[in-house]
Parts: sequence; C-alpha cells; structure tokens
Amino acid sequence: MAQTETDGQEVLETREWVDSLDYVLSKGGGPVRAGRLLQQLALHAKRAAGVNLPFSATTPYQNTIAGPQQAPFPGSQEMERRIKSLVRWNALAMVVRANKIQEGIGGHISTFASAATLYEVAFNHFFQAQTESGDRDFVYFQGHAAPGIYARAYLEGRIPKEKLENFRRELKPGGGLSSYPHPWLMPNFWEFPTVSMGLGPIQAIYHARFIRYLENRGLKQSTGGKVWAFLGDGEMDEPESLGSITLASRENLDNLIFVVNCNLQRLDGPVRGNGKIIQELEAIFRGAGWNVIKVIWGSDWDALIRADGDGILVKRLGEVSDGQYQKYFVESGAYFRQNLFGTDPRLLKMVEHLSDEQLARMRLGGHDPIKVHAAYRAAVDHKGSPTIILAKTIKGYGLGEAGEGKNITHQQKKLNEDELQLFRSRFGIPIPDDELHNAPFYRPSDDSAEIKYMQARRQQLGGYMPQRKVRATPLKPVPESHFEEFYKGTDGREASTTMVFVRLLAKLLRDPELGKLIVPIIPDEARTFGMEALFRQVGIYSSVGQLYEPVDMDTLLYYKEAKNGQILEEGITEAGSMCSLIAAGTAYANHGINTIPFFIYYSMFGFQRIGDLIWAAADMRCRGFLVGGTAGRTTLAGEGLQHQDGHSHVLALPVPNLLAYDPAFAYEIAIIIQDGIKRMYVDQESIFYYLTVTNEPLPMPEMPKGEHVREGILRGLYRFKTSDSDAKLRVQLMGSGTIMFEVLKAQTILKEKYGVAADVWSVTSYKELYRDANDCVRWNMLHPKETPKVPYVTQSLQGAQGPFIAASDYMKVLPESISQWVPGKLLSLGTDGFGRSENRAALRDFFEVDAKHIVLGTLTALARESQVGPDVLEKAIRDLGINPEKLNPAIS
Repeated sequence: MAQTETDGQEVLETREWVDSLDYVLSKGGGPVRAGRLLQQLALHAKRAAGVNLPFSATTPYQNTIAGPQQAPFPGSQEMERRIKSLVRWNALAMVVRANKIQEGIGGHISTFASAATLYEVAFNHFFQAQTESGDRDFVYFQGHAAPGIYARAYLEGRIPKEKLENFRRELKPGGGLSSYPHPWLMPNFWEFPTVSMGLGPIQAIYHARFIRYLENRGLKQSTGGKVWAFLGDGEMDEPESLGSITLASRENLDNLIFVVNCNLQRLDGPVRGNGKIIQELEAIFRGAGWNVIKVIWGSDWDALIRADGDGILVKRLGEVSDGQYQKYFVESGAYFRQNLFGTDPRLLKMVEHLSDEQLARMRLGGHDPIKVHAAYRAAVDHKGSPTIILAKTIKGYGLGEAGEGKNITHQQKKLNEDELQLFRSRFGIPIPDDELHNAPFYRPSDDSAEIKYMQARRQQLGGYMPQRKVRATPLKPVPESHFEEFYKGTDGREASTTMVFVRLLAKLLRDPELGKLIVPIIPDEARTFGMEALFRQVGIYSSVGQLYEPVDMDTLLYYKEAKNGQILEEGITEAGSMCSLIAAGTAYANHGINTIPFFIYYSMFGFQRIGDLIWAAADMRCRGFLVGGTAGRTTLAGEGLQHQDGHSHVLALPVPNLLAYDPAFAYEIAIIIQDGIKRMYVDQESIFYYLTVTNEPLPMPEMPKGEHVREGILRGLYRFKTSDSDAKLRVQLMGSGTIMFEVLKAQTILKEKYGVAADVWSVTSYKELYRDANDCVRWNMLHPKETPKVPYVTQSLQGAQGPFIAASDYMKVLPESISQWVPGKLLSLGTDGFGRSENRAALRDFFEVDAKHIVLGTLTALARESQVGPDVLEKAIRDLGINPEKLNPAIS
C-alpha cells in the first residue's frame, strides 16, 4: 500500500512539473525561456543537494525538428517529385549505358539514389547562385553523386545528351564527363574536387572561414552566402573530415552547413553495423559546438511518434543497430512489424492499423522533402555556430532487388531489363517497354511543366549551379622597384634565403595596390622562419580581435591579433593551412578577388604529409606560392630524420601545373616570385609555385650580367660562374639551393689542388628542365619531318667541356631525371636516405654532398673518361679525409 502511495505521489509531482513547464511555454516564454528555466533548475539542484544530471552527448533517436515546428514547404511537392524522378532516371541511365558500351568503365548509381531528395530540395529552394547583393552560396558536392548533378544539368539544358553518352569517356569526339567533380577537366562546371574523400569537409570549413577573413578585412561585403558540404557517413571516418570541426565552431561559422547522407553503408558493408552512426556523429559535433539537426523519420512516422506518450517507440528505435536497420530495409513489411515492433505488445498495438505494405513504405527523413526542407530552413536561419544535418536514407533507394539497401549496392553498375522496368514504373518515367533495354535518356520539351518549373526555381535563386567562372580581372604588373635591391646581393653580409624571402614579402605587403591582396599563411612557425616582424606590420587575423594583453606586449615584435589582421596563423595544421591556401588561391574565381597566398612551412611536412590536398589544389586551378622552409636534407641542423627533407622536389614532379624551384641566391628568389605573380595574376595562368628556402646564413652574390640569366633562372639553368683557369682538365659543376655554396668551394679546391677548371651552373629547377625536355621529345616524335626541337638543358650546356657533376640537397634521382639530355656523362650527388640529428657539416659529409665529396665525384667522373688514373682518386680520398668504409647513407 505504501509503495502504491509513493508511486501515486511521484506521478502527481511529475504532472505538476510538466504542467508548470507547459504554462511557461503557453504564456509567451517560449522554448528559450523554458530552456533557461531548466538550466537554472539543474544548477540549483546541483548546488543545493549535489544532484548531478546524467550526461548524454546525444538526443533521442528522432527528428530534431518536431512536426509542429517545421517550416511550411513552399513549392509544389508533386512537381518536384516528378522532376526528381527524371533526374534519378537520367543519372541511372548514364551509368548503365556507359557500362553497356564499355565493360568496367564504372560509375556510381546508389549514392545519388539515396541523396536525390537532399539535393533536389536544395536546388529548388536554397542554393543561391547569386543574391541581390551579389553574394552566393558555395556547394561541395559529394563526389560519388556526380551522375545526379550531371543529370539535372542535362534537364536544365546545360549539358547536351552527347556528353551524357560519354560519361567517363572524356576523350571521345565532342568530349565527355569526368567521373567526379574535377575543375581542371571541366573548368566551366565544377568548382571543388571532393574525391579523395575527406577533402570536401576540411576545404569547406577553411573556405567558410576565409570568407569571414575577406569580410573582416574589407575585401568582401558580408551578405550572407552559405558554404554547403554534402558528405557521406562513411566518409566521416577520414581524419580530414573531423580534424578541423572545432575551428568552425570556435570561429562561429554560421555560414557553414554540412549535410551528411547517412545511408548507413560504405563500400563493403555497414558504416557502423553494431552501432549508430547518426548518434555517433551527433555526439562528436555537439561536443564540438555545432548545431546538430537530425532528419531520421519521414512524415509517415509523425503520427506514431506523437502517439508515443510513454516514449517506448523512440526508445525501441534507439536500441536497433544500423546493421539491423539495413536488414529491415531489404525485408518485407511483415518482417519489419515482427522484428521492430514485435518486441513489445504496446508497440504492436501502435501499428495495428497499418498494413504490411504500408509499413514497408514508411519513408525515412532523408527521402521526405518536407523534413529535408524544414532542416535546411532551420540551418540557413541559424545564427552563431555551424550546422550539421544528419539525414537518414537508404543507399540505392529505388533500385529494388537490384541493390536497394544491400551491401553490394555501392558497386552496382548494371540493371537488367526487368530491373529497369521496375525502376521506370516506380518513378513514372514515360519510356516504352521496347526501348528499355537501351536505358535511353529522357528530357521533356522546354515548354513542359517540369522544365519550366526547374528553370523558374533556378532563376529565382540567381542562376545555375554548379558553375565555375573566373570573376577577377587581371592585376597590373608589379613594379620592378620591389625586386631591384635583391639583384645587388648582400655585399659580403650573410643572409639565409628564408630571410631574403621574408624581406621581399614585407616589401610586397607595403605596396598600396598589391599589399592588401597578399595572404601570408603560417602553421605556427613564424618565429622559425624569422617572420615575427610581420606581426606588427600587418597583424594576425582573429575574428574577435585581441581580447587579452599578450605576454610580450612590451617587446617590439609582440604577438598582435586583429580583426582585420592579414596573417593566417593556423596553428599546428599543415592540412588546414593548405586549405587556406586553396581558398585564397581560388578566390580569383570564387569571389572575384585576386588574393595571393604565400604558405610557408617546414618543407618536410608538405608533399609527403598533405600531397592529396596539393593535388586537389592543382585540380582546382589554384594560384599562389607554397614555400618550403628549412628545405633540404642537410640544411636543418639538429632536427633529424622526421624533419629533414631530401625528397619534396621529387614529390613535386607529378603535379602537372606546379612549378618547382630550388633557388640558391637572393636574386633568383626575387625573379621567380616576380614572374610567378605576373604569370598567375597578370597573365591569368592556371599554375602555382613551390619554392624552397633554407635557414643557413650565407653571403648572397650580385646577379651576373646578361639577359640569359633571367631566362635561365625561370627555365631552370644558367651558367653562374665561368672558371678563370686555363687548365687542360675541364668539368661542369651543377649546384642548387644551399649546396650551391659547397659546389663553389669545390670549384676552388679543384683549381688549386688538382688542376681542374670547373664552370659552375645554377640549376634552379630540375622539374622545368625535365618538363621542357619531354615536351621536345614528344614534339619530335609526332613531327618526324620537321626540324627537331632541342631541349633547353641541351642548348644551354652545348659546347661545355668535360663531364657533368650535379650536387643538390635532394635525392640523386632529381638531377638524374635530366641525364639523357645532358650532352655528356652526368654524375649525380644527392641525399638519399633518412636524416640524422647533427650539424650541417657532419650531415653533408654523411650524405656525401659537401665540397670534398663533390671534388671526389668530379675526379671520379674524369677517371671514367680516362683523364685521370685511379692513383689520383686514392690520393684524393686520403688527402680529403674521406672514409671509404663509412656507412652508405641511402640505406643506413
């Protein structure tokens, strides 16, 4: 009896509290006041009685936006359903036809099939191609959904049927369509490459932040455009997908919206077979400070959830694993009833009015345009933080037995005639049975209701998307006066090439026209590179300014943050810094602003660490400068294996539109940067630059006279110093970067101790020499009756006497890449192998690239031509103090 009384009292108390809350809600306090009240109660309970509310990073497994709070759907649901069906059909037909024509050409049906509603609602109501104020949205489309985006563009009249015929066959006459979003291949269509997976999310975050940077610096008016990133739930396992999400919340990027297509499947099977990916992502993003909107259940579920007074249905929905939900999707309504609802008689009672067929057709939230629209409207209107929408869908939705919800659906490329017929009938496509075997494309006439509706919606939203345009006008040439001081050298004073670069950058920043466009990007190494003077000159960007007094306030070069600061001090993230370079380096197209990024970083942590993002930058026709600091295997004393770079220039070779330079002298750096700005921002070439600089103080010489010097610097090779000896033995020494100074020492030793006259050549870019030579070889092969073209390296070295010895701080394969075009035998000295913690002299001795090894290499090259004997080599080894039994650096 006592227990019954207690139970009744609890029910009464609970009712009183609920009634009180309802009173607050009904009397105008609304959700905000109710939320504050609950917070105050929780705080009071903790202070007064030590009551700790149980922590949960997730909310119940139901829609974030309840039915009564949904924004009304503004369009014609029926018309948009018909349009979506046409897009679905043409996307499917594109892949099926491609694989009928050529076995194994590939393509993806199921990703777009699951995401069609997510895209169509956005295309019809949200994607702003241009606003009245001139701003616009940016959309990172999920790469595997590309067929659906092409299919819509076909219906819009932007892509002809012939190009759809050539999906994944871009070399066919008339051109085709690339597999995924590739701006390099389709420069008037795609804006952002999003495959490899994971690159879309991190690029979107830094792009949204860069927009705020432009706004806060007064380079762009703040007008409310959004950055949308459409992602897959499996893709969220990539480190890049989650690695920078706290930046977005820390910067209050309410211009950023992630839409994750949670179809619960990756390539081989469930994303989280034994878990719940939506709940997992909710916890991660809520914890990171994002606004999370879950779109799990369609409108068919609203009545059931409203009737779930005791919460038993929502509890049951939260218990089921993703792997089991997959099973439900492919089984019958009877199976669904028995296995989901059959665990509790009360649940079975809730669905007794629904037939098995009705249960089987219960839509998920990601396939319901009303639910998707409500989520998008809430996301667009939300202020103060970024939003992620987690939309539950079925992979391969609409494919039926061909692959709807099955583990094999990602690889599905073909459908037989029966499967095509089912798909055709399900979505009401007016194609007769006798044509189905060809999977023909279908587009209604321009004056059809569907096409008119599509065009009207896009006109209302400012135009078509995706669409890439170069919006910026060319810059004027940079005044020569900015560079002249570097042509004169340092008059015996020592300076590292890093110091030269920073000095030049500081001058460019002071230019009244160019300066405001420069974007210095640093991953927490400004003091390493001697760039701290720029803190005071242009400030470090912070969206909130500087809310504290820095500890070094009393020093000249204190850490100065400002809302209009120019330096992007990214912290310890090369990937994030590279995304900032991409955002700045593509602003000429995306924003019509010629921002010029200079991203300076430890060269070791560039190509080897973020090569995929560099490749994406190339695809995006990015412009700007990658500056690899402390470059070379032996220039960075003390740091060792993980920091010493002897291969970045080798890794730069594969990037087609990247120019890579390893300058030795101040004037070389000045000429390369001057020409780079001209080519990228005056001539508007789709190229970008990699420039290596070192931290070793050395005397910078004056630029030699002669027009050939400037040309040689830019093309990769010129004669820096001719020997003043008339000795009979002659050789050609080729040096690069910091090792150039070892080459110059070797020139002196060879003359004074061995009677060898050596000319010294500066090789600023093996990649440019390699590319030019291969261009000549190709042209000659294709034009056998024309006068053969001669590679620049061959022209330059023609007539030079003796063997050629090349020494650099990089792997031997770098000089060897041009050996076939050198008019003589080439001996390469380089730094193959792991780095060591040592000083520069010891490192160069270990890697055999110091002056004495260059001398020995030269004598060896002469011996191979029988110009000196082995006794000379043996004596040189003794005299130079070289240990012939030392470890091989390449493998030790």
